[in-house]
Amino acid sequence: MRFGRTSKAVGVAAIAALALSACAESGGGEDPGTGGEGEASGGAVTVAEVNPFTSFNSDSATGNVDINGKVSYLTHQDFYYVNDALEVIRNEEFGTYEVTSEDPLTVEYTINEGVAWSDGEPVDAGDLLLSWAVQSGHFDDENPEAETGTTYFAYAGATDGLGLTGLPEISEDGRTMTLEYTEPYADYEIAFGILDTPAHVVATGGGLADEDALVELIQTAPAGDPESPEDRPELQAVAEYWNTAFDTTTLPSDPALYLSNGPYIVQDMTPDQSMTLVRNEDYAWGPEPALDEITIRYIGDANAQVQALQNGEVDIVQPQASADTLASLEAIDGIQILEGEELSFDHIDLNYSGVFEDENVRRAFMYTIPRDSIVESVIGPLDPEAEPRNSQIFDIGTEGYDAAVPVNGSQEFAEPNIDMAKELLAGATPEVRIMYNADNPNRVDAYTLIAESAEQAGFTVVDGGLPGNEWGSALGGGTYDATIFGWVSPGVGVNGVPQLYGCDSASNFNGFCDEEAQAAMDELIVTIDPAEQQELQIVVDTRLFETGYGLPLFQSIGINAADEAVQGLTFNPGLVGVWWNFWEWSVA
Repeated sequence: MRFGRTSKAVGVAAIAALALSACAESGGGEDPGTGGEGEASGGAVTVAEVNPFTSFNSDSATGNVDINGKVSYLTHQDFYYVNDALEVIRNEEFGTYEVTSEDPLTVEYTINEGVAWSDGEPVDAGDLLLSWAVQSGHFDDENPEAETGTTYFAYAGATDGLGLTGLPEISEDGRTMTLEYTEPYADYEIAFGILDTPAHVVATGGGLADEDALVELIQTAPAGDPESPEDRPELQAVAEYWNTAFDTTTLPSDPALYLSNGPYIVQDMTPDQSMTLVRNEDYAWGPEPALDEITIRYIGDANAQVQALQNGEVDIVQPQASADTLASLEAIDGIQILEGEELSFDHIDLNYSGVFEDENVRRAFMYTIPRDSIVESVIGPLDPEAEPRNSQIFDIGTEGYDAAVPVNGSQEFAEPNIDMAKELLAGATPEVRIMYNADNPNRVDAYTLIAESAEQAGFTVVDGGLPGNEWGSALGGGTYDATIFGWVSPGVGVNGVPQLYGCDSASNFNGFCDEEAQAAMDELIVTIDPAEQQELQIVVDTRLFETGYGLPLFQSIGINAADEAVQGLTFNPGLVGVWWNFWEWSVA
């Protein structure tokens, strides 16, 4: 998932399962082999985004912010993407993947000849192996209880799935990698993808001689053993480079840090203001876009986005949804409006440490959260029938949601219970620092309502709001006690569950680790039957409420608008929103 973040798992750039969310009429997906519009028609558009860009590595725990994933989607290609009907669409112009054995489950990935990075280097075995090393957690040997060992790559997604594979086999021509699983794996089709970060760049940046040295390092280093961790300085240097070198708000002086293997290449960046991308003229292994240039402007305020659209400063906007925003858009002539429910939800998470180490204090705080008031303030003006979301895992309206809500314990927190909170606090007045995106008006509203209610029970609430370009990297940093943000799901697969709630996941920012939930997640990733998957997810959902994880607040509504001259837009509820079919965009 991505933030305001993404759940990692899918997309042209293997958009990390769940992502952090800043803040979809739907048409059918087109096979990428057709190239959408195909013929280059030229032209340019400017798109407003809420969050500012922060990293060319959207696969890392700190880089897994929605805007970074969207830029990755524009600049990288992969084996598949997910369309607006939440179907996995294969891109066989880039490469193929094929199940060659079902017992044991064996999958063969082949990159087509000619697929290359924008510096001319081929996408090859090194990139396949690096992707596997990062996404599998194969070398990790951290033992939290003993406080020994290392988690090398800070991958935003869950490593559980590819952790079921042994060392991959690479073909002699360096274009095919074969993965053999030790157990059946539910999400095998979306488990693996090429990362944003080229192996040849990571190799030399991490201190190795070249990509061949990286391939040798990955192939010869033993698997991590938490019972007997060991120092691996070469691997550590490579991992540290991967974790941090691609984070930036300015265009790097070294072009190697922003290479593309997709339709567009970043040409220019103005810190905290905008980014310009231009067509990758060498790209020919996937949907070919019609537009020559796309500019992204970072405009956090919804009113400012609407004004920019009205003034002709931008062509497409994706503002925070509100009734006022919708009314303002409807008053503008010559625009098109797309709206619908998104696969994202806002939530407040409580750290399992510090002031919230005590479960009673966590539960007391949860009893103060005025979810009805938050929904009424943020979503109610758009949907008067909107209700608080009552599951951390299932989206409203799904079969899983209807099955989970009566049994997961969410109804205990249906309304604030200040008396119960006071009883649990027993006269204590804990200080709680809440971190959130201070440039996001919906998060500001939620924080204000939560702070006012919590203080009635005796909590002292400290405003820990951060600017839009800082809050994502602060997640998990120990500078706050609770945080309000959003996850947006890819809409396919189950691996987003351990990504967010698994004990050792890099996207588990608040330290939740529960034996019963972990056992259910371990079983979930090797369970194929959908009904059994649902039951296991309900176990996890229930433990999140029972142990005081925090609370889901509301499921988001999306509003996109664009100048009528922009053709080809359709609403998408998932990770990349309006961007999902950018290759079909054109300007009349």
